[in-house]
Order: sequence, then structure tokens, then C-alpha cells
Amino acid sequence: MVGVRVIDLTTVLMGPFATQMLGDMGADVVKVESADGDTVRRVGPSRHPEMGAIFLQGNRGKRSLVLDLKNPEGRKAVLKLAEGADVLVYNIRPQAMARLGLTYEDVCAVNPRIVYAGMFGYDQRGPYAARPAYDDLIQALVALPTLVQMAGADRPRYVPLAIADRYVAAIGVGTILGALFHRMKTGRGQRVDIPMFETMAQMVLGDHMGGRTFDPPLGPPGYKRSLSPERVPYRTQDGYICVLAYNDKQWRSFFAAVGRPELPDADPRFADVGSRTVHIDELYALIAEILSTRPTTEWLEILDRADIPVMPLHTLDSLIDDPHLAAIGFLETVEHPSEGPIRSIGVPTIWSETQATPGRPAPRLGEHSLEVLREAGYSAQEIDRLLADGVTADGREGVHP
Repeated sequence: MVGVRVIDLTTVLMGPFATQMLGDMGADVVKVESADGDTVRRVGPSRHPEMGAIFLQGNRGKRSLVLDLKNPEGRKAVLKLAEGADVLVYNIRPQAMARLGLTYEDVCAVNPRIVYAGMFGYDQRGPYAARPAYDDLIQALVALPTLVQMAGADRPRYVPLAIADRYVAAIGVGTILGALFHRMKTGRGQRVDIPMFETMAQMVLGDHMGGRTFDPPLGPPGYKRSLSPERVPYRTQDGYICVLAYNDKQWRSFFAAVGRPELPDADPRFADVGSRTVHIDELYALIAEILSTRPTTEWLEILDRADIPVMPLHTLDSLIDDPHLAAIGFLETVEHPSEGPIRSIGVPTIWSETQATPGRPAPRLGEHSLEVLREAGYSAQEIDRLLADGVTADGREGVHP
């Protein structure tokens, strides 16, 4: 994506993660921030103010431009930037973009080839259109806490990561790339909406429509295997292990490896995928009983030899220190100009010709304000006026706005 310019009006996690991925692919991403900066800048831990860990891991490869979008001169500057941009991404409500005078129609008027991408809560055709959206709210609406409780938790609980933000961000990147491909073929830009609720509903219902796929229903919604309270990492004599035999061959190999080769033929509950699904709780309980009899390393060796899908259970610390990730250099220690050595998360995809690669480090607030404004055609005198009026700020090292 070298040569593609992205105007990034996003904050917090969903939008910044999407634009970081575009930056990793080579796009020039200009992150437009208020004078207060992205809220996530202040989410610690951090070595210096406004450079928190989550911000550093979600905003590399970008240039930071401070603009007061509520000031007419700030709006004018964004539209001037949009004239030469390929993509504009935002993740506030469309109603807020309208109040700023930055609707698709406003931006398209200065650049009809632009891809105008909105990442927000809800499809604008429905009754939720103007409602605010955060990861926890979307998780609730798509029943993730309910699913966690159905699977055995003592109460509804959120998935303990920003799964909606990150999944919708990935879908957003694909959508933006699709719109850019369309422009390449037709010369026309367009508006694309990436709503969180509907995107997550597609993911959840793809697994869990169940009997309600059919009209009239053939049963309740829900995929029984995923919802089994027994679907947990298995306790061994000295820890935990994760095993997933799935097809008939794997199950026969598993039962042979653990000394129960007769079970698939002797017990009709475990004979094939249909009967195993119906009796999944009993099957998983049986596995738990068997695996509790030996230590983890012994089971890893036995099941590896039998070609059964098996892995140890990581903690966050052991994930960071995983030997496979170390071997491929997935977590690289890099020198940040202001933050010193930090561990940067790698790009997981592998490209044979144009490998996506982390670019410049996450920027200080307003670090590139003057640089970007000059590129947009502002003179030194005009930039000085914007600085004096508080429309922009200079965040270069050693310069205090």
C-alpha cells in the first residue's frame, strides 16, 4: 500500500488498530488528534505521560497531527488533507461527523475518489443508529456474556479482551481494501460503513444459529460442543493441557493412545461425530478423568506421537515467552525515540513479495503536525497562525505546545 494516504480520525482501540494494520502494509497514516490526544495514550503502564502501553501497541506506523476539528480552521485543514488522501477513517458516531461538517458528502465534494470508512456501533437504518457503542456493550448485545455463562461460568461475563474492537477492526481493513480495489477498477470512491453490532452478530450467529437456521425451527440456537461446561483445558497431575480430537480418525487414535481403543465401537455415544456432539458433555468429562492421571509433559509426548492436536495451556507471561514466537521473531525489541526499548508485536501474516512490516514507532502527540501541514500546502505564516490560535500544536521532542 505504499503511496496510499490514510486520514485517521479514530481513537481508543477499534479504529486505531485498523489503521495500524493499514500502516503495517505501507500506507501513510496521518493520525488526527485533539489537543488532549487519544484517550488511550493515558492508559498505563507508561514511562512517560501520554505514551501508554496500549497506545504504543496500536498506533505504530503513524504520524500525529493535532487539529481542533470544532474550529472552522481545523475542519478546513482536514478537508485540505482529504483532497490528496485515498482513505478517511473515523470511529465516532456519524451524527458527530455531521456536526463537525465532515460527512461523506462534505469530504466527497473535495475528493470524489476517496474511500470514506466509518467504524461505529450500528447500521444507520435501524433504531439503534444514534446510540453509543463500546466493546462491552457490543459483547452484551451479541450474547457473548450469556454464552460464557451457558458454558459454565457462575454468571454472565465479558470475554476478557476487546474482542469486538479487534474483530471489527480486522473486518474494517478488509472492507477498506475492497473499496480501494473497486476504485482501482472503476475510478470511483465510496462510503463504507463497518458497524460493530452487525459484524459481531454475524460472527456469533455463524456458530450459534443452530436449529433456528430453519423455518420453522428444528431446535434452539446454540452449538452444543462450544457451549459444553466440560469444554475446558484439562487438568493433569501437575497442570493443564488442551486437547482437541475432532474427526473419527483422531478420536480412534486418541482412545488407542490412552489405552481405551475399544470405546468407539463399544459405546455408541462416541461412535461418530453426530453421536459425539449429542453426548459431548459425557465425552469431555471422560477425557478429563483420563487426563488427570498423568503429568502434562507425559501426555504431550503420548498425544504428539499419536498425532492428536494438543498444546499446553499458556499464561500471559508464558505466551510472551513462547519459544515458537521467539523463533520467528514475533516480539521484537525496538528502540523508541522517546520511550526507549519496547517490545513490538509483529505482523502475523507472511507475504512472499511485499511483506507487511511495522514502520515508524507510535508518535508523540502532535509530533508531525508541522510536517503534515506543510505537505498539505500550508505556508509557514499560516502554520504559525494555526499554532497561535490553538488549532494545532507542535509536539516535536523538546517543543512544548
